[in-house]
Amino acid sequence: MKPNSPEAQELIQSVLETLMQGASLLEQVSDEDYTRKLPVAFNASIGGHYRHCLDHFRSLIDAAMDGDLNYDHRERGTLIESDRFAALNATRELREGYQSLDLIFLGRPLNVTCKTSYTTSSSQASPSTVGREIMYSVAHAVHHYALIGFMARVMGLSMPPGFGVAPSTLKHQTETRMAEA
Repeated sequence: MKPNSPEAQELIQSVLETLMQGASLLEQVSDEDYTRKLPVAFNASIGGHYRHCLDHFRSLIDAAMDGDLNYDHRERGTLIESDRFAALNATRELREGYQSLDLIFLGRPLNVTCKTSYTTSSSQASPSTVGREIMYSVAHAVHHYALIGFMARVMGLSMPPGFGVAPSTLKHQTETRMAEA
């Protein structure tokens, strides 16, 4: 991928859009709803899911500089999980970080480590690139946003249109509506 190509810029834009969706969520939910644990959702909270998404974006941007990305090295139970304003600040900082990321880094090779096996005690490793891991992190966040959307509906909250829906699904829905019109 060429650093100044439209594809490179679109990858960064996808992170920024995803983080903006998260910021919109944070501005709409109350502190109580952000930290409320739902038994029907494995006793998780919106804050826990949102922190988890930000952890992946943070791990990735940090790894862009040194080449080693370990998704297992994340902090759980941080202030981001329990304080919406801390989450908003972290979201803003990540947006600024990705906006200033030199596009040359998108092709940078990464050694990615992540525990994927239930039966072994070790983590697995695989080569990747910063650009490929951006695609993964955005898709990962979209799926967690879908869980957050479900949790919000259980709590009786409304979510912005399209929240937690994959961009490819939104595109398909739009094309289907246009074809039916």
